[in-house]
Amino acid sequence: RAWGLEKRNIAEEREQQKDFVPLYQDFENFYTRNLYMRIRDNWNRPICSVPGPQFDLMERITDDYNWTFRFTGRTIKNVINMGSYNYLGFAETDVNALKTVTKELQKYGTGICSTRQEMGTLDKHVELEKLVAKFLGVEDAMVFGMGFATNSMNIPALVGKGCLILSDELNHTSLVLGARLSGATIRIFKHNNMQSLEKLLRDAIIYGQPRSRRAWRKIIILVEGIYSMEGSIVRLPEIVSLKKKYKAYLYLDEAHSIGAVGATGRGVVEYFGMSPDDVDVLMGTFTKSFGAAGGYIAGKKDLVDFLRTHSHSAVYATSMCPPVAEQIIRAMKCLMGLDGTTQGLQRVRQLGKNTRYFRRRLHEMGFIIYGNDDSPVVPLLLYMPGKIGAFARRMLEKNIGVVVVGFPATPITESRARFCVSAAHTREMLDTVLNALDELGDFLQLKYSRYSKSSHPELYEETRFELED
Repeated sequence: RAWGLEKRNIAEEREQQKDFVPLYQDFENFYTRNLYMRIRDNWNRPICSVPGPQFDLMERITDDYNWTFRFTGRTIKNVINMGSYNYLGFAETDVNALKTVTKELQKYGTGICSTRQEMGTLDKHVELEKLVAKFLGVEDAMVFGMGFATNSMNIPALVGKGCLILSDELNHTSLVLGARLSGATIRIFKHNNMQSLEKLLRDAIIYGQPRSRRAWRKIIILVEGIYSMEGSIVRLPEIVSLKKKYKAYLYLDEAHSIGAVGATGRGVVEYFGMSPDDVDVLMGTFTKSFGAAGGYIAGKKDLVDFLRTHSHSAVYATSMCPPVAEQIIRAMKCLMGLDGTTQGLQRVRQLGKNTRYFRRRLHEMGFIIYGNDDSPVVPLLLYMPGKIGAFARRMLEKNIGVVVVGFPATPITESRARFCVSAAHTREMLDTVLNALDELGDFLQLKYSRYSKSSHPELYEETRFELED
């Protein structure tokens, strides 16, 4: 490349700007050119059907080692979808199920073309907010048209200069962006580590703000219900206990947990048998379990009324479109049993069964998987970046669509495949995927676990023993 024998496809500094501060980092160029481009074909695959338990993929090929792609015009049919966040199977095109959505589309059209504070609040929004508050068991709720913006645009309205944010090290980018935009001081605690969190809380109370040593105006803890890259569930009871002990606030992002865990799909609060009043700010999205778009913030009426006035999303962002609001109402009523059926409860139970079965079988095969046994997000560790491409390509050859994750979303030596289990998956589909994984795990030597469960029953019921000195 330096001698012009090969074309430089990557972005590089112009000769006229050689004395400027570099705009591109050398490692980013090195990584993109020598690693990412070799496996780029495993991402951004365009689909051409509803992302249900199965979907259709548009076939594409490359003539220049993944720098550019071209479509062949063919479609790969009936690929088993193990990558979409369609936890309860509400991403569907069933005509009977979508009758109410079609009706609202004909009545209201596709968009609002205004913000909530101007002319963008419809009766549908009011109905949805009342339903969300009832579903969660809180006083009030407010909905937003974009899930990412629900975090990034509302956290700055709640905290600012002189406030302290304690954020889990594996929090989603939307939480990180919201915290940075707020202007508050940010301190990071180790993932789901209560000792690390308590030390930060104790230091915050003892030492106060840097230099001035004044007390912090607010201390707010930011956590997620289910972490989308780890599959782990937040240790909510311990965090609530620490919050009460040190008089802090708790902001809980339930993007992946609302609808997916809990006996009736009400998230990690229900999963741990706790009261919604224990959490100061309940946040969630409709983009996963509800097959729609947007997000919500729920809690005390005073909190929600404050956000209606001060939230950047309420002031500047376009309102949620009516057909999307109706889709959420339809799915939520189904979960609550207000549609006169038990279909919603059946979906929640089926998701739990599928999740536990899929995780148990993977563990028995000898794969290393992360996360809680009840988490529908199942990361399977590949470790080596070079195995990302081989794994995803081989799975697609078997008509299975998977999501593979590498640097910078994870550490460069912790590459993984992330499966998202759905209530819409049948046992036959899961067995097809598991059989393919068993074969591929042997071929690519991915069965790293040395601690697979024994088939023999345990001799003792107790699992903890104290050793004498």
